[in-house]
Amino acid sequence: MNELTDQNLPEADQQLPFSAILLDMDGVLFHGMNPIDGAMGFMEAIANIPHAFITNNPIRLPQAVADKLEHIGFKRPLEKLIVTAGEATAAWLAQQKPGYRFFAVGAEGLHQSLSQYGNEDPENADFVVVGEGEGIDYAAITTGINLIIKKGARLISTNPDTSVDAVYQGKRVIMPGGGALVAPFVAATGQQPVTIGKPEPLLFEIAMQVLGVKASDCLMVGDRPDTDIIGAQKLGIKTALVRTGRFAPGAVLPLSMQKPDWDVNSLSELQCLFSW
Repeated sequence: MNELTDQNLPEADQQLPFSAILLDMDGVLFHGMNPIDGAMGFMEAIANIPHAFITNNPIRLPQAVADKLEHIGFKRPLEKLIVTAGEATAAWLAQQKPGYRFFAVGAEGLHQSLSQYGNEDPENADFVVVGEGEGIDYAAITTGINLIIKKGARLISTNPDTSVDAVYQGKRVIMPGGGALVAPFVAATGQQPVTIGKPEPLLFEIAMQVLGVKASDCLMVGDRPDTDIIGAQKLGIKTALVRTGRFAPGAVLPLSMQKPDWDVNSLSELQCLFSW
């Protein structure tokens, strides 16, 4: 883990080295329906700092994410401050082709996100969109690969995560992520997908636009070095790795990866560093 030196910490009379915060949620604020220790106190501490939530999870609409946060005890955020991979994918597709037709593979929330700007059409889709959650089976793969090979549809992946932490039937488990679920379509067609979620820039850019800030103003707080941290670093966003998710305390960062600005075991530790 990084040494937390004086170079990392603001003096008592200095301003914070950022003015807005971007937050991942799964593994940072909660596991399943359980808040992570220190997360509620952290959110209360940053209440007056502009912040937004960005997640590679395309399963829920922002309204459902806000409902979940409120249900488990957090203050309900404005829905416009929640940027999901599903919402970002829908916005990107609308830019590429207004009124697009799509075939989606994933949970119902993904279908709902995409339907805001496009229409579901398993016969003549412009895009085959693969997300997360239930929905992939032999029939879905067959439909998707035929749209790609025979109709020229483009393959889209909402996020590159090969696996994700989840709670399933009351137990913490590892489940396949978007990067794993898109793999059969890549293997069958030879087409590489356009990937929307972190570490690609779009989710970060949408969140910064909503907050009205630029990259140098922001701190990204996340639990995954391969998506949250690397993606933010590419844009010049300051980063804090919180080891409450898959990347546990003591785990060694890849040698090829630039260290985050702050590397902590919990949100409580991060909160203490800045005396919030």
